[in-house]
Amino acid sequence: MRVFITGASGWIGSAAVTELLAAGHDVTGLARSDSSAAALEARGVTVRRGDLDDLDSLRAGSEEADAVLHLANKHDWSDPQASNLAERNAVETIGTALAGSGRPFLLASGTAIVAPGAMLTEADASPAHGLDSARGGSENRSLEFVDQQVATVSLRFAPTVHGVGDHGFIAILSGVARRTGVSAYVGDGSNRWPAVHISDAGRLVALALEKAEPGRILHAVAEEGVATREIAEAIGRSVGVPTRSIDAADAVGHFGFLGGFFSMDIAASSEATRSFLGWTPTGPTLVEDLDAGAYAATSHSSSPRAARRRHLL
Repeated sequence: MRVFITGASGWIGSAAVTELLAAGHDVTGLARSDSSAAALEARGVTVRRGDLDDLDSLRAGSEEADAVLHLANKHDWSDPQASNLAERNAVETIGTALAGSGRPFLLASGTAIVAPGAMLTEADASPAHGLDSARGGSENRSLEFVDQQVATVSLRFAPTVHGVGDHGFIAILSGVARRTGVSAYVGDGSNRWPAVHISDAGRLVALALEKAEPGRILHAVAEEGVATREIAEAIGRSVGVPTRSIDAADAVGHFGFLGGFFSMDIAASSEATRSFLGWTPTGPTLVEDLDAGAYAATSHSSSPRAARRRHLL
């Protein structure tokens, strides 16, 4: 199968490419830099130059492919409107290019944006509609293309896709702990974060492509919810600093842009996903990864700009 991937050189995209190449697929990856292009070519991936704002490249890549995996997102926390607009335009372009073909369109989304405070399931619809909502309402818009004979599948990833080499949220929290000398959690730390190891996330993407069913929502979640106090304690052990609670009012001041997010309770189930795909996570848990030193050497800024640089899917 000829598969076109946005975000092919990113964190999740790289793991997906590994699985797709192993399955014998012909992979084309969107690359916005010379270094990304070189890395993809070295792995045997065909390169299409462009980025999420290059709609002509997105359109051409989608038209030439048997399936499209949209795993990239700007995640520009300093300018969320620009990120939302780019995501919305990308989804419109890809969906329109695939309309009437019945070809798979797999879209990266997230579990955190749907139902904070409850156990999210695959049956729960996203409340995000329109440009001013999370990710520009891209999940709902992509699913609307099912009515135009596009086999859209929403891949909702846990907010923590962990492993050696990750520069996402756990790396940011580890960096904050180093900088401040304390690994903090908010309140009593009972609020939960789902997690999945990068190897399991990559395998899920390949299985989802193989079994794509129009309108299906899948959860890349291995652990339904790890208490943030447990996460903070594991980070403290990894970094070598004490752990303590902070008030919710101080969260943004301590963690930066991640403060409000780390205060949320965002548990999510993957029971339906496991049953449908036959997917059983086998990677280490988040705490096991932290205790094994996966983030011990990570130095990461907690600034929005740095988060944007490396938190591309």
